[in-house]
Amino acid sequence: MTNGTTSSGAPRIAVVGAGVSGLAAAHRLRTRLGPGATITVLEQRDRTGGVLRTVDLAGVPYDVGAEAFLARRPEMAVLLAELGLSGEQVHPTSAKASLRAGGHSAALPAATLLGVPTSAARLDGLLSAAGLVTVAAEPTLPLGWERGGDVALGGLLRERFGDELADRLADPLLGGVYSGRVDSLGLRATIPALAAALDDGAPSLTAAADAATPAPPPDAAPAPVFGALSGGYRVLLDALAAEADARLRLGTTVRELRPHETGWRLTLGPTTAAEVLDVDAVVLAIPAPAAARLLSEAAPSAARAAGEIELASSVVVALAYRGEDAAGLPPTSGALIATGEPLSAKAFTHSTNKWSHLSPDGLVRLRASLGRFGEAATLQVDDAELVRRVRADLATLTGITAEPVAVHVQRWGGGLPQYGVGHLDRVQAIEHGLPAGLAVAGSALHGVGVPACIGTGRAAADRLVEHLTAHPAPV
Repeated sequence: MTNGTTSSGAPRIAVVGAGVSGLAAAHRLRTRLGPGATITVLEQRDRTGGVLRTVDLAGVPYDVGAEAFLARRPEMAVLLAELGLSGEQVHPTSAKASLRAGGHSAALPAATLLGVPTSAARLDGLLSAAGLVTVAAEPTLPLGWERGGDVALGGLLRERFGDELADRLADPLLGGVYSGRVDSLGLRATIPALAAALDDGAPSLTAAADAATPAPPPDAAPAPVFGALSGGYRVLLDALAAEADARLRLGTTVRELRPHETGWRLTLGPTTAAEVLDVDAVVLAIPAPAAARLLSEAAPSAARAAGEIELASSVVVALAYRGEDAAGLPPTSGALIATGEPLSAKAFTHSTNKWSHLSPDGLVRLRASLGRFGEAATLQVDDAELVRRVRADLATLTGITAEPVAVHVQRWGGGLPQYGVGHLDRVQAIEHGLPAGLAVAGSALHGVGVPACIGTGRAAADRLVEHLTAHPAPV
């Protein structure tokens, strides 16, 4: 069966993937191409959102994928304004995060750049006396840095600051962002401002962190770092899908992509009932390994680069408690857990403390995150066991042992790409290796956060609009 053809000359575009990147691309395509374009969104799962998901947790919309976005990036604010959703944006309370390391909990140290200490950082509540001496001596060590180079962040931190800082601070902070290990993440892609400061001649990592952390203007109220949506990400996803006015096809697998006449042919569905979709242009907004498979014939160099990007799996366990049963919860926004602690979770978010809109009924809601790169086997147990582990951790950290009134387990198999050494080179090879009429989007490119994903989706759409404008479909 063949569909997607038209004799009107209006462009036909396929967007593969209905996560926020793909939906943002579809929305941007509709905005720029108008109502005449045929936009088809193909999604293998039975829902939109990708690794964003809002569920009902004891009667309240609750995000069990990403739970916040960087408010200082412009992409989310721009998109919310376009959709008429600016009023949905909320910001965290003043509650501060804690860090569990060395068997005790303390406030998360300030004045660090994703765990890289500036000269103003105070780490005496976190590191041993010997660890503090090692950190203090870092500015005096000779630094050999090759301008434009890239190294494993963990190795650099261990060499300069010692193992304690890497394991107790940088690893849990970056593990929360990438579900990765600091030793396998590349400096240039994960902390680009630090790499730029080193390129500019900073004599030490401490000096580079200072240079990459500009002082706030005097007497200015600090802008919120993070934001969320009061109705959860489902509000954004539903609005994008509605405004894109695309042909949304859930439960549809794209098995093959190849050039066809003046555009592209996608083969859909099972081999026993194959269907083809002919279009003028395609956005691939899917995980890197899936993109590598589809690009293998159409763009082999891009496919090779995408195939080098590895993925990490994780799990979110969300729980709701009666207020009296969760009296032991500290008044913090959550807790990061350092490498080597005898706990299963890598972090807890005390959602009720962090977001004032998440406790309209007096219930206490929180979530635990489990899983780092290379630890997929530890997650291969049933949901009941994951909940048991999280409740055991919670009892250790807070003394809470009561039965929760609601639980949701959300597994994210291969949910987060790993930004290893040389990641930016791989991304460049992907983007520069695409023929006209193809574009890519998603978390594997220029950041794993929601605003970054939105940015890649809109950029992919703009690339295709430029192509379609220069090469209009035949009438």
